Amino acid sequence: MVRVSWKRIGGRKYAYLAHSIRLPDGTVTTITKRLEEGDERKGSGALARKYSAFLSEKEKDMAGKWATKHYNGSYIFSSEEMRKIEAAGVGYARLLKKLDKARKKDILDRFTANFTYDSNAIEGNSLTLKDVAIVMFEKETVPGKPLREIYETRNSRAVVELIMRRKLGITQKDIIRMHRILMRDIDTRTGYKRIPNVIFRAEREVPTTPPEDVEKEMGKLIEWYNNSGLHPLEKAAIFHGRFEKIHPFEDGNGRVGRFLINVILVNSGYPPLIIRKTSRRAYMSALTAFDNGHEDKLKRLMLRHFKDTFRKFFEIYIRYAEPAK
Repeated sequence: MVRVSWKRIGGRKYAYLAHSIRLPDGTVTTITKRLEEGDERKGSGALARKYSAFLSEKEKDMAGKWATKHYNGSYIFSSEEMRKIEAAGVGYARLLKKLDKARKKDILDRFTANFTYDSNAIEGNSLTLKDVAIVMFEKETVPGKPLREIYETRNSRAVVELIMRRKLGITQKDIIRMHRILMRDIDTRTGYKRIPNVIFRAEREVPTTPPEDVEKEMGKLIEWYNNSGLHPLEKAAIFHGRFEKIHPFEDGNGRVGRFLINVILVNSGYPPLIIRKTSRRAYMSALTAFDNGHEDKLKRLMLRHFKDTFRKFFEIYIRYAEPAK
């Protein structure tokens, strides 16, 4: 909410626009701008419309400065890149605030369908994007398609909705719950794996964490996440790579891992991302490099898909949601 404040300068009173914002650490700071003559008589809605572009740019600038000061940077997640990520976060938050319930649902439904289609297709699910929309929004099956693929799609929507409502966190309890929802009507083997499994990458087997060590290794991963000073997007990339290397479940590890990327992003105030089916080869190559101790490829891939998803699914709506002057 914007308001009018007054300052006395040289014996004269001047009207200023004041808008308070909350930074990620909970501190509140105020954006101010001297009003043009006569603006002090306008209501808060009219002021917000007139100065919307100014407020948006100032909020992005403040968020960028906060991030570069508080997060440990790297040559991939440089100060410049962090400012771009923060600008996306501010734009996303402002968009969701401005949309009415119906329009917000339309945008998030579009994201959910595309995320589910691409994430499941990476694992070999044969449903088309149109099929996914039929299963999700018309609640119908698709003739000739395996029931498992139908259930994967239906269950994925339930998980994405919980993520977007910030009902899931990075805890062992919530990760197991997420997996249980995803595997509903598909597999009764929920909870952490009870028999060993392996990953096949680059025509070779990659060993994973033994069943007896999974809970301990997941605990260590979550502890690292909670104590890391890295930017949330960089943490999401590393968390994803380590999670996939542990491979804690007997099935569904890839899908759960990609859900967890968005749990981290959304809970930190950023828009979610989609790793596209068309990038499967690059994605698998990045995971293979990660397994071999090289994290940068996966970080770059996450950064690229974050920007791409924001541009295609959220940024295009921002100028239409800006209030008319």
